[in-house]
Amino acid sequence: MKAHAQHGYIALISVLIIGAVSLTIATALLITGSDAQQENLARQQSAKARNAAAGCTEEALQQIHDNTAFTATNTTVTVGDAACTYTVTNTGSSTRTIVSTSTNGTVVRKIQAYVTINASSLSVSSWQETP
Repeated sequence: MKAHAQHGYIALISVLIIGAVSLTIATALLITGSDAQQENLARQQSAKARNAAAGCTEEALQQIHDNTAFTATNTTVTVGDAACTYTVTNTGSSTRTIVSTSTNGTVVRKIQAYVTINASSLSVSSWQETP
């Protein structure tokens, strides 16, 4: 009788150990999946904010093209389903600085562009994301 009782305890302990290991693995997989989803969401928000900021910069370039004396402060534009703002500063008789900013969720993307106005065209001398 005692031999059967010991086999029962060994089986019970084995089941408990396997259950604990399985629970640990399942928990680790859930945490990893959650982290991956958060990272993916941040990546999507970043892309949307970057595209909106680029759209704002393009809008500012169009405004400068249409009116070479154009300047603006905190002009808001909707690009798709995202909003952005831009500022155009006159930095010389034929140069303008454009700063565009868009926020999506917790992600902020900012683009700064330098534009030179020529007799019949615009020349973008610099276009870069800034922190």
